[in-house]
Amino acid sequence: MYDPSWNFLFTADHDDRPESSRPHSRTPAPSQDETDVLDAYSRAVMHVVDTVSPAVISLAGRAGSREGGQGSGFIVSPDGLAITNSHVVGNRSKLIALTTDGDRLDCDVVGDDPSTDLALVRLSGRDLPYVQFGDSQQLRVGQLVIAMGSPLGLQSTVSTGVVSGVGRSMRAGDGRLIDNIIQHAAPINPGNSGGPLIDSRGRVVGVNTAIIAFAQGIGFAVPSNTVQWVAGEFLQHGRVRRRQLGIAAAVVQLPRAQVLDLDLVSDLAVQVMEIDPRGVAGRSGIQPGDLIVSVNGRLVSSIDDLHRFLTRIPVDAALELAVVRDTQLHHLRLQQPAE
Repeated sequence: MYDPSWNFLFTADHDDRPESSRPHSRTPAPSQDETDVLDAYSRAVMHVVDTVSPAVISLAGRAGSREGGQGSGFIVSPDGLAITNSHVVGNRSKLIALTTDGDRLDCDVVGDDPSTDLALVRLSGRDLPYVQFGDSQQLRVGQLVIAMGSPLGLQSTVSTGVVSGVGRSMRAGDGRLIDNIIQHAAPINPGNSGGPLIDSRGRVVGVNTAIIAFAQGIGFAVPSNTVQWVAGEFLQHGRVRRRQLGIAAAVVQLPRAQVLDLDLVSDLAVQVMEIDPRGVAGRSGIQPGDLIVSVNGRLVSSIDDLHRFLTRIPVDAALELAVVRDTQLHHLRLQQPAE
């Protein structure tokens, strides 16, 4: 039977309990300090967008072209040099760039490096807005970053996040590993490829290059220091110069007794399977069957290790390989001219 005295059970504004013990029915309003922090964050992002967005471009093939795809890029010099991804260029020599002002500019591909998924193009314009590079080596996990680009054809799209990890590695289209990849949590989508990853001061610290399908908040960017090195190679030499030993190789496991006898650090080595007689290996006495265990004193236990060291060591610097041959350890000093 209904009893009017039970009304208190159903009356929202009646509660005899102390205020501190009542359940919270609404989210409390942010404090003044929290509001100030949010306002400062918003102002920082808006300032970066205002500064950088005029230099962000959308790239696509010319009318009638079926090669490659569509992506983003950003201008790095007033005379029209711009950075994008190699897979955005897609083996094309000419592209169309669309600016945030709606201008359509022809652009030529200056250089294309699938090994780092980077390309340099030049727009047919002058006195263009451009961005500055930052030092990607100074990035720290948790640092605010902003991704810009034209995902799905939507120009000047902005997303924010933090650096989730540094020093990652990612496989490029040609099979090589790209080192020092930046992992970040700024949402990116197809079409963001080639767009800039920017710090809170408006400096480019990376080039967005990939996302993991079906994963949220996991994006990757090639670090700005790598971008500047690749662009410099294009401008000075027309391509990225890398050491090429001229060998075909495979990873093998060494017998435990041999590892102990030669005082090796690892039981894995890179075995030379074939040699190009015109390459530096063929000219320097390396033989099929040699087991490469180090390069300039750095341990080599995989093909990726070999690629990594050959990329990092300047092409005009001395190169020393430690190889196991006929149960003996040999040190071969190579000098390779720039290719």
